[in-house]
Amino acid sequence: MTKSFAIVTMLLATTLAPARPSKVVIAHRGASAYAPENTLAAFRLAAEQKADYVEIDITFTRDGHLVVLHDDSLERTTNVEEVFPDRGQPAKAGSREQRWPVKDFTLEEVRRLNAGSWFDQRFAGERIPMFEEAVGAVTPHTGLLIELKAPDKEREAGRAMEPLVAEVLRARGLAGKPNDSRAPIIVQSFDEGGVRELAKLLPDVPRVLLFSPPAAPRWTSASGLKEVASFATGIGPNKDILDTDPQLVGRAHDLGLFVFAWTFRADSASERDAARAAMQRGLTTLGLDGVITDNPDLGRSK
Repeated sequence: MTKSFAIVTMLLATTLAPARPSKVVIAHRGASAYAPENTLAAFRLAAEQKADYVEIDITFTRDGHLVVLHDDSLERTTNVEEVFPDRGQPAKAGSREQRWPVKDFTLEEVRRLNAGSWFDQRFAGERIPMFEEAVGAVTPHTGLLIELKAPDKEREAGRAMEPLVAEVLRARGLAGKPNDSRAPIIVQSFDEGGVRELAKLLPDVPRVLLFSPPAAPRWTSASGLKEVASFATGIGPNKDILDTDPQLVGRAHDLGLFVFAWTFRADSASERDAARAAMQRGLTTLGLDGVITDNPDLGRSK
């Protein structure tokens, strides 16, 4: 590639793509190291800890409502086993382990569950939020990074998640171009088809394609990144990918893509300094545009 052609390519990418977020700290499922994940309590604490964005996961209930939940089942983060003891299903054929799939429960039933006590009794009474509630938590200082969970499987089941997301965002005036340099809403998914659909429905909302190490060879090659840039505005690699490919951020930036890496965490007090240092290395040395972390309070340099 000639130098002049490279400059033209860079300028074109800069013109077509939204401005990259500027070194943002993203609270993974809220401040999930300190409060029950994907609850309003975790979102409030993330805002108090000055997170730039709160990352949430959304999925469908049986009656077609979008709720904020990471897993496709309810038993890990709620008391569903106590409230609906007879509604469990075998985790797999012949297994004695049971699951309570969220797709088997209506919104009214999901809202009856306690989503806080599993983490700490101080959070007893926290509920699984509706998607609209999470969107309502967006403030001038704390935006929302929305992950669509398995939209490909939902499409196969005959119900599309993307149009509902677009409808909610449009109704709240959050689907257009931001008034300042930082968008209040960013959407993301591991599903390529879902991100492509969001590009059609929400062309002015930044869109991230997530991927883990097994998918890295496809998306981090020159042709893969160029393809991503045709339907997304950012990539979300697992942070371990950057250990073996530290130049990925620069290659993505050359195509106008921003880069958020996931997930940085400190599971104990002894890990806090290492987590803080890893995030600072990502944002400075590697040039990341954002870090997704369970510990948003550690995302800023001292």
